[in-house]
Amino acid sequence: MLVDTHIHLDAAEFDGDREQVIQVARAAGVGGFVVPAVDVASFDRVAALAAVHPDVHHAYGIHPMYVMNARDDDLEVLAARLAQGDAMAVGEIGLDFFVPGLDPVRQERFFVAQLRLARAHGLPVILHVRRAVDQILKHLRRIEVCGGVAHAFNGSRQQAEAFMALGFKLGFGGAMSFDGSSRIRKLAAELPLDAIVLETDAPDIPPAWSQGCRNEPSNLARFAAILAELRAISVEEVGEATSCNAAAVFPGIGRLGVA
Repeated sequence: MLVDTHIHLDAAEFDGDREQVIQVARAAGVGGFVVPAVDVASFDRVAALAAVHPDVHHAYGIHPMYVMNARDDDLEVLAARLAQGDAMAVGEIGLDFFVPGLDPVRQERFFVAQLRLARAHGLPVILHVRRAVDQILKHLRRIEVCGGVAHAFNGSRQQAEAFMALGFKLGFGGAMSFDGSSRIRKLAAELPLDAIVLETDAPDIPPAWSQGCRNEPSNLARFAAILAELRAISVEEVGEATSCNAAAVFPGIGRLGVA
C-alpha cells in the first residue's frame, strides 16, 4: 500500500475525470492521498473530497505563491477551519524565493502565523521550501511544531539532516525520475529510509516519462520503484516503510487504517 503525501486532487486539471484518476491510482496500489489546500477558496474543495473518499485526507493552509492575493483576515478563516478539528495538517505553507514578484516579507508573515496555528492545534505542517530552505529552518527552530513533510525537497544533505532533527520527513516526488537530478537521487539513496515519504504533487511536476503532460497519482507506483532501485531494496519494502513514515507524520492516516 502506497501513500501519496502531496497531491492536489482538487485542481481544475482533474475536473473532467477526477473519479477515474482516483480509481486508476488505487488500482496501481495507492491507498492514501493527502490533499493540501493552497488558499481559502480551496478549503471547501479539499474537505469535500475527504468527505466522499475515506482514503483522502485533507489539510488547510495558504500557499506562499497565493499570499499576494490573500486577505489579511484569511488567517482568521484558516484559524476557524482548523478549530473544527477535521484537518490532517496545516498546509501547503512555506516560502518561495524562486518565483519573481512574491513579496518575501508578506510570505514570511503568513508563514509564521500559520506555524503558530499549527503549534496551537498540535498539527504537522506540509512545507513548500523552494529556494528557501535555510529561512524555513530558521523559523522552525523558533516556532516548534510536531513535524511534517518538506515537500519537493531539493536541498543539501546538511539541510536534510536539519529537517530530520526537527521531526520532518522529506518528499522528492518525480524529481527522482530524472537522471540529471543527481543530488536528489543521491539523497533518496542514502538518507535513512524512515525519513522519506512518497509524493506526486499531481497535476504538477510531471516525471521524466511524461514531460508536458498532466502528472497523475498513479505515477506513485513508479516513483516507489525508482526509490527501490536507487536503494537496492524491494518495492514492497519501500511501500511498507514509506507508508509507515506517512502514518507517523500524519497520525490520522494510521487511525484510518492506512499503514
